[in-house]
Amino acid sequence: MTESAAIAFESVVTNHGDDRERTLDDVSFVVKERQFLAIVGPSGSGKTTLLRLVNRLGDPTAGTIRVYGEDVQTLDPVLLRRRIGYVFQGVGLFPHLTVAENIGIIPKLLEWDAALIDARVDTLLDLVQLDRAQYRGRFPHELSGGERQRVGVARAIAAEPKIVLMDEPFGALDPLTRDALGRDCRRLHDELGLTTVMITHDMLEALLLADRVIVLRAGRVIADDTPRALAAANDHSYVQELMEAPRRQADQLRALMSRERPT
Repeated sequence: MTESAAIAFESVVTNHGDDRERTLDDVSFVVKERQFLAIVGPSGSGKTTLLRLVNRLGDPTAGTIRVYGEDVQTLDPVLLRRRIGYVFQGVGLFPHLTVAENIGIIPKLLEWDAALIDARVDTLLDLVQLDRAQYRGRFPHELSGGERQRVGVARAIAAEPKIVLMDEPFGALDPLTRDALGRDCRRLHDELGLTTVMITHDMLEALLLADRVIVLRAGRVIADDTPRALAAANDHSYVQELMEAPRRQADQLRALMSRERPT
């Protein structure tokens, strides 16, 4: 199967408010179908702005964003958003709806048959590894942070989107939950044949989960490559700085594991 472009940015510029400061500055790249792309950069680099342009939660000052070849500016934003899954830190579950109702909200808006929605909810609870009987009727306040995030992932893919956008989805979770949920999201990406774009400030997370990593700084793409290639890169000081922590952690772990333990 020939890979096609799921998302394309073409010379995209966004300005901050009414002034001339650019949040994104001439950004161009293509996300291939079924690719897992991580976008890494410091606060204020334009990561979230970039992600929001894909489903028209924001509009560019100049340039074009295409989804499967269609200029998003020509599409109805509500219908576009129903075709794209969105997962973000804080989840945003509706507090007055049960887990099942939260997961089924987009299919319901799309006027799916009630029996089909029920079956889809059960399938998704299985996929995100939440017991149907235990969780279906719970409300968000009865869930842990990790459980809420799993429900958020299930809701994002409920209407069978081809594209899923993830904005710092694991940032508020403890390390063990974050690691488990990250691996599960990668598994779902592979099993469902999704195209995933994930924003993260954690370079190690990006290297471990993604097929490709873009580094964004001051609104510009300064690196775009595979995790392996980025790990070996030495042509940009900021990329080297981002890679320093994962390398240092790996070296420290190797040293710890090789250290002779007292008997």
